[in-house]
Amino acid sequence: MEFKLKASDILEKEFKTGLRGYNQEEVDMFLDDIIQDYEAFEKKIIQLQQENKQLREELEEAPRKSVPVQPAAGATNFDILKRLSHLEKHVFGAKLYE
Repeated sequence: MEFKLKASDILEKEFKTGLRGYNQEEVDMFLDDIIQDYEAFEKKIIQLQQENKQLREELEEAPRKSVPVQPAAGATNFDILKRLSHLEKHVFGAKLYE
C-alpha cells in the first residue's frame, strides 16, 4: 500500500495566500492534527505488519511443532472403548443403554 503523503509532506506544505485567504493559524492547527494522525497511523501500520509477520512465522512452524497424540501407555482400543462407554453412561444416563 502506497500513500501519497507523509507526515513530513504535510508539515512542509505551504499555501499561497490570496486577498481573502484562510486564517494561517487555523490552517496550521488543522495540519498539526492531521500530522499527528498520520504519525499514529504509520506506527500502527508498522506494528500490525510486524505482528502479521510473527503470526505467519508461527503458523508456518506449527505443523513442525505438533506432536501426534499417543494413547496412554498400556491402553488398548478395548480399554479406550470401555472408558468411553462408562463416560457415556455417566453423561447421558442409563437410558441410553436400556
